[in-house]
Amino acid sequence: MRGSERPLTSTREALIDTGAISANVARLKAHSGVGEFIAVVKANGYGHGAAIAARAAIAGGATRLGVADLDEAFELISAGVVDVPILAWLHGPQSGFDDAVAAGVELGISSESQLRSAATAATSAAPALVHLKVDTGLSRSGAALSAWSRLCACARAEEVAGRVRVRGILSHLSGASPEDDLAQLSAFERALTTARRQGLRPALTHLAATAATLTLPPTRLDAVRVGVGIYGLSPLTGRVAEEFGLRPAMTLRAAVSAVRRVPTGQGVSYDYTYRAPRPTTLALVPLGYADGVPRQASGGGSVTIRGRRHRVAGRIAMDQLVVDVGDAPVEVGDVAVIFGDPADGVASATDWADAAGTINYDIVTRVGRRVARVAVGG
Repeated sequence: MRGSERPLTSTREALIDTGAISANVARLKAHSGVGEFIAVVKANGYGHGAAIAARAAIAGGATRLGVADLDEAFELISAGVVDVPILAWLHGPQSGFDDAVAAGVELGISSESQLRSAATAATSAAPALVHLKVDTGLSRSGAALSAWSRLCACARAEEVAGRVRVRGILSHLSGASPEDDLAQLSAFERALTTARRQGLRPALTHLAATAATLTLPPTRLDAVRVGVGIYGLSPLTGRVAEEFGLRPAMTLRAAVSAVRRVPTGQGVSYDYTYRAPRPTTLALVPLGYADGVPRQASGGGSVTIRGRRHRVAGRIAMDQLVVDVGDAPVEVGDVAVIFGDPADGVASATDWADAAGTINYDIVTRVGRRVARVAVGG
């Protein structure tokens, strides 16, 4: 059932098609040709609901889950998502690893200090499970190449002592160009050579996120670490998800809460950036920038009601937006779809990103907590 046809269960909601997530994972895993698939469900599953996305990804063949930090890992564990290992790779200076090590969470390690903290948290029954991260040129987290040999030596010493197990080695690509990414691959391969010389034998090496998984085969290595693609969105400028057989998983929608007829010249919303060009009908939709609808798309985004797309009229406010529907028949209670699967004739998250001057990642991850996530289609 299309998002515009399914009855609403709350004032505002995001339908999450779990079948789409599972199918996207299966397709991307087959396309990658590697056996290990790390489904990234950080940032509340890119706005889709972390536990919802995680379960659907596992059903599609994900062998690991990736999150940014330990709070996100513990959220999944609390929700009962314990079917596959969870890797968390971003840690603040005050992060403690005792609970993570006890729970078997795999730790992305970017420095000697983090490695020592992980080793300190280990017990004879529970060594710290780590993936060492090297910075190959993105200039973010990860050990600098100048510090890499020492980190590997320390990791090997902790392995010998039984406090650490190095499960993987990873880095992250810039996506600036194929040439830049292949240069990072070369740097990563040199880092792997250094690690092996220090005696490390990780089971997994992973570098490719969605873009490289789709378009740059040499970077796929032992595992791919895929985020936005599992939600049916493309990270590639000018190339849509449908081109790769991916289906968007989120439909953001709400019930029309008011309808009024206004005369020519009537101002709409703050600052009167829009005035009715003719006698027309305005529909009020209770979704605003507090819910993730970007204010920057005021006057540019489109909303689908009764199968027809209409432009947002005037400023998007914190809690609501207005749509000029002209003479189209619209009633209170009609379903208004902000974005979803373009195959259903509605705007996509990418359409809204274009209208707001941003990227589709930003559109789905900003969907706020007032919006109920409703899992369908599994």
